[in-house]
Amino acid sequence: MKKIKKILIIIQRSNGDVFLSSSLIKELYKYYETPHIDLLVNDDTYSIAKQIPYVKKIHLFSYQDKKDKKWLQEKNILLKIYKKYDLSINLTASDRSVFYALIAGKKSISAIEIDKKKSWWKKIFLSNYYYFDCSDHILYNNLKSLDVLKIKYDLVHECHTSSKEIISKMRGKLSELGIKRFIIFHPSAQYNYKIYPKYLRDRLLIFLNTLGVPIVITGSGNKIDISIKQELPLLPNLYDFINETTLEEYFALSKLSLSYIGMDTLNMHIAAAQNKRIFAIFGPTNLNMWAPWSNQLRLSATLDKPIQTYGNITIFQSALPCVSCGNAGCDNKKGRSECLHNIHPEKIFNKINEWYKDA
Repeated sequence: MKKIKKILIIIQRSNGDVFLSSSLIKELYKYYETPHIDLLVNDDTYSIAKQIPYVKKIHLFSYQDKKDKKWLQEKNILLKIYKKYDLSINLTASDRSVFYALIAGKKSISAIEIDKKKSWWKKIFLSNYYYFDCSDHILYNNLKSLDVLKIKYDLVHECHTSSKEIISKMRGKLSELGIKRFIIFHPSAQYNYKIYPKYLRDRLLIFLNTLGVPIVITGSGNKIDISIKQELPLLPNLYDFINETTLEEYFALSKLSLSYIGMDTLNMHIAAAQNKRIFAIFGPTNLNMWAPWSNQLRLSATLDKPIQTYGNITIFQSALPCVSCGNAGCDNKKGRSECLHNIHPEKIFNKINEWYKDA
């Protein structure tokens, strides 16, 4: 296995999965002495995939192309990856991604389901496999292939360093607004069912405004974020940066910040990788799998609690008995999440205020 020179990593999941694969990629790059590493990801995660160090090329899968072009996309992907790699590692257990791993690598490793009815054929054809376990953190799930390869690793997820040019640009933008020390507040997420309701968010922002420190509101240019941008309250210590930074610039902005306040989304994981002080608001998301990882303690939260702090991280959840269900909203169809309506902004602010006074 030491002769491996070309590796394909397949990650057909969300932005967070792709971002949290960088520790695996770093370890492979170090162990195999600078191999050529490519990725195969969904096209909606391309922006974050571009930020991962040591990656040479990124192959894209598009669900829209699957709908429009049917088998043409599959044909093109197969032509690009067929037996082109010494090793393929698939981090998701779906049939399609396992098939990609099988046809791409001379040796193939993949996550598979614990359910034997779904995984029996994968066990037969894969060179090696491991079980994807939703009770394990996504970082640890992503590193399980290293156990198969008998590669030692540390349970740390570090963020790549932004370029001096990007950091200088963000310092300049902040300086123009008279901002030196600041806190990031990230109110959005990929789906509405994961977002803190506006009437509670506004109350939290009013409280945060009383800290007397600039609160930088961040977000992208998608429909959800722009909707939030249009609804932000006008408060003297709030600075609206929604749709004003690229993802690369956001990495630098986060690095320059004092702390992160906001939803359980990619931005939270970026802050965790930068060892920032984090105050994360969780709704129905599976905490075992997606809690922010503490590099200080080499662990994450595993038990649902209304308020809990470990290392540099504080998480807020509802006390409802159904938390955390892991569903996409109460109807499991991306509708309303009742749990998010039961997290009081006063309790969030009290914890932030205690930290800020000490800091």
